[in-house]
Amino acid sequence: MITGAAKRIVLETLGWVLPVAGVAAIFLPGPGLLGIFAGLALLSQQYDWAERRVEPVRLRALRGAAEGVETRPRIIASVLGALIPAACGVLWILSPPAPSRWSLPEVLWLPGGMWTGITQIASGAIAIALIVYSYRRFHGHPEAVTELSRAIEKADDEADDRAPVS
Repeated sequence: MITGAAKRIVLETLGWVLPVAGVAAIFLPGPGLLGIFAGLALLSQQYDWAERRVEPVRLRALRGAAEGVETRPRIIASVLGALIPAACGVLWILSPPAPSRWSLPEVLWLPGGMWTGITQIASGAIAIALIVYSYRRFHGHPEAVTELSRAIEKADDEADDRAPVS
């Protein structure tokens, strides 16, 4: 059985790792805002500053989700943005030999190996699941988007009220 102190250490460590990984995933293939949100949610159990930031990050992630399924071209782009890294992950796992025109050292051809491929496929699967969720929640539901916009405005107003006056 995990003791209270060990549980706190594990949750806090994960709480710090997830936002860092989330920031990296914003630039690399992966669900960046989801990682940041998950890390802040864990840290919010221990820190007031994190608790104040969970809701704004959650609302902005939902806004991004709603915008990603707003139109057919955005849905197609979102799905391709999820499938391309997953397809690259399959390539990484299959690990074909470097092409003859590859002028760099062989070690630089598909670095990272199988685990890189597995994480790319997992990221693609998570992204597809989030697209399906977003589509079901927001596409064709203007009332849900309006409600989300109101919640973001309210959170922004509350943040402005908490901001120090200079």
